[in-house]
Amino acid sequence: MQLLHATLYDQPLSLDIHNNQQCLHYGGEVVSTQAHNEQTCHHFVTATGVSVTLELTMLPGTQKMRYQLSLDSEQVQSEEFLLPSEPASKGTIGLLALGFKLFKSAKVVKAALAAASVAGYSWLFSVEFALVLVACLVVHEYGHVRAMQYFGIKTKGIYLIPFVGGLALSDDKLTTRWQDVVISIMGPVFGLLMSLACLLLYALTGHELFAGAAVIGSLLNLFNLLPILPLDGGHVIKSISFSMRSWLGLSVCIAGMALGLGIAWVFGLALLVFFIFFGAIEILLEWRTRHQSVLVPLDNYGRIFSAVWYILTLVGHVGVIYAFADAEHPILQLPMQILAN
Repeated sequence: MQLLHATLYDQPLSLDIHNNQQCLHYGGEVVSTQAHNEQTCHHFVTATGVSVTLELTMLPGTQKMRYQLSLDSEQVQSEEFLLPSEPASKGTIGLLALGFKLFKSAKVVKAALAAASVAGYSWLFSVEFALVLVACLVVHEYGHVRAMQYFGIKTKGIYLIPFVGGLALSDDKLTTRWQDVVISIMGPVFGLLMSLACLLLYALTGHELFAGAAVIGSLLNLFNLLPILPLDGGHVIKSISFSMRSWLGLSVCIAGMALGLGIAWVFGLALLVFFIFFGAIEILLEWRTRHQSVLVPLDNYGRIFSAVWYILTLVGHVGVIYAFADAEHPILQLPMQILAN
């Protein structure tokens, strides 16, 4: 885009802008380049030794610029001119490019998914329930993130998936089964801590919203502890089982999938069947290459400790739910009714 065109000593003098850079041409050559700002100053010396200075100033609140041309520090010309408009197509392309950059931004994607999750759950239930649900998911996923950071694993953050749950993504691969156990179980552990904190707030305030957060949070984490891949419980059981490197380990994983299918059949959870299908593929592929696995297996102590940790976390969430088994509010009764059935 050309800003101005003039003649100086019978030679063309022009100034144009390209890629946010002002280029001053004199006699067919570029003599000065500056970033395009509200105020710029170009300076060069002609072949005859004349010092040329061109100052440009954007007039506030307008689309006009003022330029002042000086020769050997003496002003010889000063005028105002209207900036030419960009073609409409370039403006559209620019907006599309900006939109694409925003879409690629991880922060924008996270915020959009979080907003979509709150809106979706609000549509199904209520705004208050949606906020409680999202808070439970965030705390759960934050447990995974903290565990990754403990092992020095780079994280990409937390992504909430509407009507599915959440994901804590990392850039690095695991090197030990112990890492898989800790990272997987820390989500439900943080969820249990949140449920206990909500119980304390309920005891202090008597507000049923905190009680609802406790039982709903524990129900979600209890679901995540099912021994099914890619759920957290499935990762814990797989790491324990595959550290045995025997048919017993594979049998435990298959039993977990069978349990998941039974739960899916009873409660009509089609999404759980979807999880089980891909989890079964992962188990079979890893079982075939178990002898070439680079993951350091758990020793006997590690397997026992992981199993006890898993059971205690599971019992903790069941205890939170059981604490409201006789509650009058239907939301507080729901988790216990599900477990009882």
